[in-house]
Amino acid sequence: MQPVVTVGLDGSPESLAAARWAADEAEKRKLTLRLLHAWPLLAPEPARVPAEVDQNYWAKRLVHTARSELQARHPDLSILGNLVADDAQNALLQAASESEMTVLGSRGLEPVESYFLGDVSLPVVARAERPVVLVRAETGEDGAAPASASRVVVALKLHDSSDDLLDFAFHTAAARGLPLLAVHGRTVPLHARVPWGVDHDVTEEITRDAQKQLSKALHPLREKYPGVDVADSIRLTSPAKAVVQTARSAALLVVGRRKHRTGPGLHLGPVAQAAIHHGRCPVAVVPHD
Repeated sequence: MQPVVTVGLDGSPESLAAARWAADEAEKRKLTLRLLHAWPLLAPEPARVPAEVDQNYWAKRLVHTARSELQARHPDLSILGNLVADDAQNALLQAASESEMTVLGSRGLEPVESYFLGDVSLPVVARAERPVVLVRAETGEDGAAPASASRVVVALKLHDSSDDLLDFAFHTAAARGLPLLAVHGRTVPLHARVPWGVDHDVTEEITRDAQKQLSKALHPLREKYPGVDVADSIRLTSPAKAVVQTARSAALLVVGRRKHRTGPGLHLGPVAQAAIHHGRCPVAVVPHD
């Protein structure tokens, strides 16, 4: 199958914002865009019957309307429509295994409610074997980030930073012609805390050590993508807080997720959780070993 960016469509404002973002990304990466709508009750194709009795009429119309809008905005983009008679979660996980990335709508909810992200998006993010991007409906009408969003931000742990994570972030920055900011947050240890604040000798040592590790992790990607303007930031606060704060003016926030975790439930680390629930920009979750 040809390389594609897949977007899940359900007719919601969030999914339409995701489709616009995905179309922009597919065009910049020179990939085909696939619009996927899944519903278990879809009738088998072909269903050459009048519209008034076509069981798939509204599903076809949803995809056709989105495709027409996106084709008008991106006349040179190859766009495919795909109706799948299956549960949306199953269909999207299958599509994600075949796609360069999968793009889904994400609801902009209050902090407490945000932990109920949705019955479909969160399981796909947690289980997909390839990158998944979540886009909120507040994204601009043309799928672009606000004018103030001027960079791609990637969150790094350093001790197990992934080549896949960094390559995705650098590739996206290069495709969009944006600078990249690599962020590492590190909580100040208890022994550095003193009654009047923190021991600056200890925090400076922590910062120097983190800076060396960060520079080492970024070096191969700087050479691979010489056209990307790269900056880095070490923040002495929790990694989750550092990432959310730094991403406020980002066009895209890129975070990692470990593959192959065992046990029941949806396994997302605290940084990915914070990014998904509290980040205002599109968030890419990149699985890695």
